[in-house]
Amino acid sequence: MATSPLAPTDPGAPVTDTRPSLTVLSGFWPSATYAVARTLLVADPTLLLVQHDLADLSAGFVRRVVRDSAGVLEDERITLAHGCVSCTLREDVLPTLARLARAQPNRDLLLMLPEVVEPEAVAAVCAHCLIDGAPITDLIQIDSYATVVDAEHLLDGMVSADDLKHLGIAAADNDDRALADVIVRQIEYADTLVLWGQSRDGAYDTSRLSVLLERMAPWAMQVPVDGDLLDATELSRQLRGTPRHRPETPGVLTRGLEGYILGVHEPHPDCGVVSVVFRSRRPFHPRRLHDAFEDINDDVVRSRGHLWLASQPDTVIAWNFAGGGLSLGSLGHWLVALPDSGWEDVSDHRRLAAALDWDPYYGDRHQHLVFIGLDLDPVSLCHTLTRCLLTDDELADGSDTWRHYDDPLTGCFPVVDIFPTEGEAA
Repeated sequence: MATSPLAPTDPGAPVTDTRPSLTVLSGFWPSATYAVARTLLVADPTLLLVQHDLADLSAGFVRRVVRDSAGVLEDERITLAHGCVSCTLREDVLPTLARLARAQPNRDLLLMLPEVVEPEAVAAVCAHCLIDGAPITDLIQIDSYATVVDAEHLLDGMVSADDLKHLGIAAADNDDRALADVIVRQIEYADTLVLWGQSRDGAYDTSRLSVLLERMAPWAMQVPVDGDLLDATELSRQLRGTPRHRPETPGVLTRGLEGYILGVHEPHPDCGVVSVVFRSRRPFHPRRLHDAFEDINDDVVRSRGHLWLASQPDTVIAWNFAGGGLSLGSLGHWLVALPDSGWEDVSDHRRLAAALDWDPYYGDRHQHLVFIGLDLDPVSLCHTLTRCLLTDDELADGSDTWRHYDDPLTGCFPVVDIFPTEGEAA
């Protein structure tokens, strides 16, 4: 019997998502990233590739190219109100994706980011910027963020002390990012990592790079690709239609606070790669920690996480090391330092993570740091970090004494004062 087109559908049947799928492709080495993009176009002739050239960004111009496997469909020079990456994403990248999704809803999209653009910036714009009053996810489904790394150049880039300005590829006049910072952020935000090609030092070194990537981003799927023997269909299957992206996942420096994995503890070398997770309830002594910075990061390629100082017990301090440079910053207040009303402003994940690990004396304060290096001595590293913690006698002195310690980092981590001063209403 024929079914009436007006008959109700089966409420138990799976709902088919008809929105075009978006795969975001990033990578600092454009030749490798573009090779992956072209391979995906070969595997699917309906796929649309969107690229933006930022060479003239400082002058307020961006070149946008849209192509498929048959050739270039659009090649336009765009004038922006302000020459910056965030403006490019808001004013042209998202509107272009929305326009293509509306005009050709049966064609999936591939966005290849310029080499200096970090995928987390794209995710933030997708989450907070509206197109014609609606989020971009009303029109497209974000399948995954994939980062391509070139095996021949990866390690040199990660240990480089160069900044983007020195290399002549800064995205704006005030772009002070280091090359290594861009590379690690592209790697660590990815849902999928493509290790492209082989190391010039041979198979062992290629395997070492694979282990290094696994330690840096244990949450990401890794896809090794031999550029000389390439199966386009298989690569497309591994990178598209996954769907691996989880928009609720926090940035890498706040992952530990939110209860997500921050790193893996693998102190035994694998191809020379060592990963150490250091955790402690005790606070760091500010002077001893400051004086040990160089020793702590000796032989370290990447370290990240959060910590607390005895002299600044209200502040969560971010630890971020790459390319030989250490940066510290504020991640806000520890929950134990907040009034009850302040808990409403943090995520459910963070409240749950704090409750599961709550200490009756320290509250949610703790050290959580990850160190990844080549031929790193995990025992020596842990001893160095432990010596920076307060001793039993120092702990017994109490927090009123701790706040008056010699602290070279005083004033480095300003946070908004959430406590009323005397005479003010709470």
